[in-house]
Amino acid sequence: MPLRARLGACLLLLLLPWLLHAEETVTPAADRRAEDQTFLTYPEWFLVFSPEEYAAYLEDDGRPSEFPWLGHLRQFWQAYGALSEYTAARYPHNGEYHTMIRVIGVSTSVEYGVRGAYELLIGRVTELARGDAPTPEDRFSAAYARDYVDFLDLRPWYEFDFASRLGALWAGTPWFGPDMLRKWERRYLLTSELAAKAIYAKLIGFGAASSFEKPVPETVVLVSGLPADASLPPDVTRRLTLADGRQLLSLPRYGPFTSRAAALVRQGADFVEIAGNRDNILVTGLAVPGARIRHDVMFRQPILTGPGRYERIAVVVPVADLDTVLLEFAEGPVEMEHIYDY
Repeated sequence: MPLRARLGACLLLLLLPWLLHAEETVTPAADRRAEDQTFLTYPEWFLVFSPEEYAAYLEDDGRPSEFPWLGHLRQFWQAYGALSEYTAARYPHNGEYHTMIRVIGVSTSVEYGVRGAYELLIGRVTELARGDAPTPEDRFSAAYARDYVDFLDLRPWYEFDFASRLGALWAGTPWFGPDMLRKWERRYLLTSELAAKAIYAKLIGFGAASSFEKPVPETVVLVSGLPADASLPPDVTRRLTLADGRQLLSLPRYGPFTSRAAALVRQGADFVEIAGNRDNILVTGLAVPGARIRHDVMFRQPILTGPGRYERIAVVVPVADLDTVLLEFAEGPVEMEHIYDY
């Protein structure tokens, strides 16, 4: 065999494993999403984590005037800067999505800036005037914050029924009682917030309905290693089983995706594709500061209402290693927070 032919044959043998691995994507085209989405969705989810932190803070009888409103804004923009730099070096510019992030970022900056100033200048005064027990309006605020966060885990914020909560505030809390200064100041604040958000949510909802396609509520994944008779969660469906045993599944998108993915891994599943992607996916976990991570850490941010106790760690993981990371986080010093499923 001529030398050139022998070299060609050797090269083919060397490339064969890669060629076999680089097979055509199995996920149907209609169920694929761009890989940069896993990174660009983080700012939206931070605006779920921030209200979640606030809800937990209120449930622990924290003072709204001491909540780190401006600190959360710094974390939002710092994370967005890191994500923008990362995606700019690897993917085509997604102008529409970046514009959307900047719009919600500016909107949140205005809201948090005004709220922080109000709580410091006015809310702080009524806090000092309040007795030891929270007013009914304080309790209403904590319950509303929790319900809002639970809603955000599944649906966009503008679909929340702010108007009904405004009615519940006035119909469900007594008009008179102890600590009248705090009581009526909180009632004024909650009324202003709920009324403004009810109007703004309607406007955003109309705009979203006319400008964007309806969000797809599921994420399609390709897994290997999952037993054919494995018991699937009720909201996970088996679409297709290939000849080699790999399975195409539909998982709920957004908040529930993380727990469903973890449930599949516990049954032996290894991820091959998520929404048609085989390269990288972003995950975040909560850990003690300085916890050692064996994967590519994009950034770390402290949980500001628990300084020195916890930090959020954003980790870039190959899709094929997601099962390993889920198992490591379950057994190690990091608690899985969220998988950003494109």
